[in-house]
Amino acid sequence: MAEGLMKKLYGQRCYVQSAGVRGDLDVDGFAIAVSAEMGVELSRHRSRSFREMVEWGDDLSSFDLVVALSPASQRAAQELTRYAHIEVEYWPIMDPTGLGESRSDKLQSYRQTRDQIATRMIDRFGPPLAEDDAPASKE
Repeated sequence: MAEGLMKKLYGQRCYVQSAGVRGDLDVDGFAIAVSAEMGVELSRHRSRSFREMVEWGDDLSSFDLVVALSPASQRAAQELTRYAHIEVEYWPIMDPTGLGESRSDKLQSYRQTRDQIATRMIDRFGPPLAEDDAPASKE
């Protein structure tokens, strides 16, 4: 959700890649649904790990900032960036997986997480692009 939201809110102002501790997972259907409510398309997005980024040729030292959304991803980012001058920020965002009994409850949990991420982005990076300036989101 974070990568899609960042692209939606800020367009091509910066280069954004999402990665986590584990990769090769399909994006959760609830994340896809609540992102679509904001015009963010995630159905073709796949999660990948920090290790996969390196294996696929991403030069982690070219990044200025890593935002970790879980303690595990924070530790992994700090380990991978130990020898590079990259800022690592931890944003304690609620993990919605496993929350809620009904579909409606689960969607509400994912909306809360989506909104927490969007709020943190705006607080950190400033106002999003005007709707007229933002490109159509593909992921």
